[in-house]
Amino acid sequence: MIVLALDTSTREGSCAIARDDEVREEPGDAGRSHAEQLPLSLMTLLDRNRLSLADIDLFAVATGPGSFTGLRVGIAAMQGLAFATAKPLIGVSSLDALAAIAESNYRGAGAMPDVATWIDAWRGEIYAALYSGGRQLEAPTVEPPAAVLGRLRGRPPLLIGDGVPLYADLIRRILPAATIAEPPAPLLAGTVARLAMASARAGQHPAPDAIRPLYVRRSDAEISRDARAI
Repeated sequence: MIVLALDTSTREGSCAIARDDEVREEPGDAGRSHAEQLPLSLMTLLDRNRLSLADIDLFAVATGPGSFTGLRVGIAAMQGLAFATAKPLIGVSSLDALAAIAESNYRGAGAMPDVATWIDAWRGEIYAALYSGGRQLEAPTVEPPAAVLGRLRGRPPLLIGDGVPLYADLIRRILPAATIAEPPAPLLAGTVARLAMASARAGQHPAPDAIRPLYVRRSDAEISRDARAI
């Protein structure tokens, strides 16, 4: 099975091709918007791996949370490719992907700690979720990092995601016993591809238009609309 995967939930983003157990992943350009990079980055990745769209069996995309614009652009791009080739598209939570990476890379002594996944939500906030043994313990939230750390005092976790380097000093001050993953902000597309492949092999083959972004935070347009209604 060959999977083409895309992540636009983070500022840098990434794309990847997975062929069974082999994954080739490339970072995006943090200096350019995702709209500027797509679909050229995907086509370039295919060319480098001597593949065409007709060779792809499954498309995969990170569904967030993350930038509203980034998610819309990425999901729309992959939906277009999936529709054009009549192939399935599987969405994977960016937080789930981070948790899977943390558990795969953990080399600490003793039992695997809980995993706290943090994605930068701007405005001094993070998108966060908590996992244990691959199971989500807390639903995704968007909050100031200090509020999230306060809830974790009794069970210092392993923290991973692009929100972690931004608040590393705060983490060490409030929760010195916590562990920061290495690397703290990994690329996601390769893991999105692997998780999507596992889902497809388990029998999931959703239609491309079934994919929905995981926003968590309400959009500015929604907030403004509700304010006008008061």
